[in-house]
Amino acid sequence: MDRLLYISMTGAQHALYKQATTTHNLANVNTQGFKAQTDSFRALWVYGQGMPTRTFAVDATTGTDFAPGSLMQTGRDLDMAVQGKGWFAVQADDGSEAYTRNGGFQIDSEGTLKTDRGLPVIGDGGPIQIPANTQITIGHDGTISTVPNGTGVTQVTVLGRLKLVNPDEKQLKRGDDGLFRLESGQPAEADPNVRLAGNALESSNVNAAQAMVDLITQSRQFDMQVKMMQNADQNAQKAAQVINLNG
Repeated sequence: MDRLLYISMTGAQHALYKQATTTHNLANVNTQGFKAQTDSFRALWVYGQGMPTRTFAVDATTGTDFAPGSLMQTGRDLDMAVQGKGWFAVQADDGSEAYTRNGGFQIDSEGTLKTDRGLPVIGDGGPIQIPANTQITIGHDGTISTVPNGTGVTQVTVLGRLKLVNPDEKQLKRGDDGLFRLESGQPAEADPNVRLAGNALESSNVNAAQAMVDLITQSRQFDMQVKMMQNADQNAQKAAQVINLNG
């Protein structure tokens, strides 16, 4: 009886955790380059004094669905999308190097190339500075070129290259800020084979319809666990009544 109550209680708790993950994914269905979070659960023995006699549910794996999202043409020169596998390197708020698939870039008042969240984009030698009064072009290999505006000069100046990386996805972990980093904490090596699509953005890989179905399923799973707890309580009360009658 006690074991039934214990596993139902922890099962209900983790069903809520899974609902939270699905809700988070659904909230980011329109976030460019977002990768859906995944959860899986399994049962474990509770170890303590003596033999393990109870089982509880645990969140065995909190992972990421790295499947690419679809490419959307925007017609904007500073919008870039990674084709296939790969990541843009950016400087996070804590100064560390992190990775994102969101290539909606912009240039701030100081000429720094940044993401739409205001994070500096990293190039060969650090954050990328764009000279004033120039037109910027980003090539398929991440090469950044500029041409002066309104002077009749057509000479192209190469400023550098975006740092594009393609580490093993198993080594990546998602931070609280939504950016990815290597589990080792070290910067990833640049990969010259990563290719970009210009004037485009990658959409979120969250399937809104499937996420809604998952929410309904997880809600039913939670209700089932609650009913199991209620049944365990009713069984315990009946057992106590039988014992009292026998006494």
